[in-house]
Amino acid sequence: MRSSSRSRSWFAPSSAFAGFRFPPEVIVMAVRWYLRFNLSYRDVEELLAERGVKVDHVTVYRWVQRFTPLLADAARFARRSPGDRWFVDETYVKVNGVWRYVYRAIDQHGQVIDVLVSARRDGAAARRFFTRALATLKTVPVEVVTDAAAVYPAVLADLIPAAWHHVEQYANNPVEADHSRLKHRLRSMRGLRTDRTAQTIIAGHAFVQNLHRGHYELAADEHPRLRVTVAFAELTTAI
Repeated sequence: MRSSSRSRSWFAPSSAFAGFRFPPEVIVMAVRWYLRFNLSYRDVEELLAERGVKVDHVTVYRWVQRFTPLLADAARFARRSPGDRWFVDETYVKVNGVWRYVYRAIDQHGQVIDVLVSARRDGAAARRFFTRALATLKTVPVEVVTDAAAVYPAVLADLIPAAWHHVEQYANNPVEADHSRLKHRLRSMRGLRTDRTAQTIIAGHAFVQNLHRGHYELAADEHPRLRVTVAFAELTTAI
């Protein structure tokens, strides 16, 4: 007797690397180099050529844009919970010749909480930043340190009413100092072209910085100099 239900074929999920000419190890190595070190896409192209891999710098750019979010997403389950004291501040970068604001936050242990590229520095952008961070991390801080920007009190009172909002001269120095790491990385690039690519690269920089500082369970027992390399190798099998 034939069953009334039709059998369904099961297909294994395809790898994110399916259809790419180069092996995953080469692609991930190029992405890691670009995010970890002060290299341009052309620098990565040259380093790959020295290893016998002929690839155009535009392809490297496409790899970074394609795989950075995938690698970060695959690692999120291994991310350690952030601390309960957040330092929030905005810095700025040029995107296609136009200034853009970058909202960033770190905790008391130096973990980058989140980043957001925004065309405006206003209450809507601040609200978007905190909403993203709270939804992603499922963690609510007990203290938030900001500068004296007028938009923060109302946003924090609405989204994190129980948190102490700390505004005091020099209190926000940790995140302001951390901005310099991002600025140092961006200097070697040949410019950011769109808000989307800027968000991907700046978020990728934060991801690798957190990996290097040991804020993930990935490669936790490795020497700090090898931590990012080993973690990326593990993540390659996950996407």
